[in-house]
Amino acid sequence: MKMTINARNMTISPKVTERVEKKAAKMSRYLLPDTEMQVRMRKEKDGLRVVEITVPMGNGVILRSEASAPDNLFLAIDQALAKMERQIHRHRTKLSRHLREDAFREEPEYIEEDGDEEEERKVVRFKTFPVRPMSVEDAAVEMEMLEHNFFVFVNVDTDRTNVLYLRKDGNLGLLEPEA
Repeated sequence: MKMTINARNMTISPKVTERVEKKAAKMSRYLLPDTEMQVRMRKEKDGLRVVEITVPMGNGVILRSEASAPDNLFLAIDQALAKMERQIHRHRTKLSRHLREDAFREEPEYIEEDGDEEEERKVVRFKTFPVRPMSVEDAAVEMEMLEHNFFVFVNVDTDRTNVLYLRKDGNLGLLEPEA
């Protein structure tokens, strides 16, 4: 497994690098040798330490975990890696049984939002991403794996682009355009 560690507003000590590599080593049994794990760490203005981990699993599946801890980088690292290990294990068992092999063809890109509520909202980032044909159930599993609150896909039953989203009550909603 290949690993890239980046930091923003902080420096990475050898102990931090050693901790990440040691904890991530036990996940390598689930991953292919050429899999690349990206670890991003940052220190927020309020002292909060945030660790984000991204692992592309192939076939367009990207696993992502994030954890934060006030003034304790090691705790945030441990929490983020534990979340990632659970996702990798879940992906290897659950998705391999439920998803068709041809459901994913290309890697998706993420849409990130920035901006203040007080200022006029404007588009600050534009990304394109492939939309894949899949069932609603497969889309729900994929959305859960990515830890996103919405997911865009082509419904195999209707052959239309749909948006699956997480409602405030914890259930899922499905947006389907009319012709």
